[in-house]
Amino acid sequence: MRKLAAAALVLGLVALAGCACPWAKKASIQFDNSYFYDAEGKFLVEKAKDAYIALMKYHGYPVYKDMREKLWASDYGLGQFTKLGLAARMWMNNEKDQYMLMDVYLLPGQMLPEHWHEKPEGNLQKKEGWLVRYGLSHIVGEGEPNLGPDVVVPKIHMGGEVTTKHEVVAGPGDFVPLVKLGSRHWQLAGPEGAIITEVANVHTDSAVRHSDPKANDNFLGK
Repeated sequence: MRKLAAAALVLGLVALAGCACPWAKKASIQFDNSYFYDAEGKFLVEKAKDAYIALMKYHGYPVYKDMREKLWASDYGLGQFTKLGLAARMWMNNEKDQYMLMDVYLLPGQMLPEHWHEKPEGNLQKKEGWLVRYGLSHIVGEGEPNLGPDVVVPKIHMGGEVTTKHEVVAGPGDFVPLVKLGSRHWQLAGPEGAIITEVANVHTDSAVRHSDPKANDNFLGK
């Protein structure tokens, strides 16, 4: 029953997003974790894509041609997708001329796990920044600890621990750069999720490292 309710929520959000009725109120966008797993606990990527497409429609973000097919989504093998996971759409990663553009999608309260980028062989070390377009994201990195009480690291991530605790609360139009090359960073979405544009010199999957060894072992790009 919980899975059916979650599926109905996704469909309802899609329908509401296309409604111009003046009486229509913006629905809540919440998901039950069980919706994203089968009876054996296997992560269902297509269900995850359902949720992210619903998130896009909820915020009025354009769902471009081939968006669904080009989405990358992962629960990092940890089984708690609504608490820790990510979707991304790589628009361009030009290793020859060294520029990259990607959009990142986080469901409400979802954490992008703490990680950093090493210098890969034959490529530049990743230097990046994030422009929040919709929703809100707590963008966290190195600096004086200042995490607010509404930032709760899920227990699935190193027992609720992180190594960096300086946050910038970023809403639509806010740009936050990486503090320094190789520094650890992570994000936590607000109650309506977040859609974020990431700009960088280049991205190399093999150079990504996660603070949580379990997330690192299950990173699909590794």
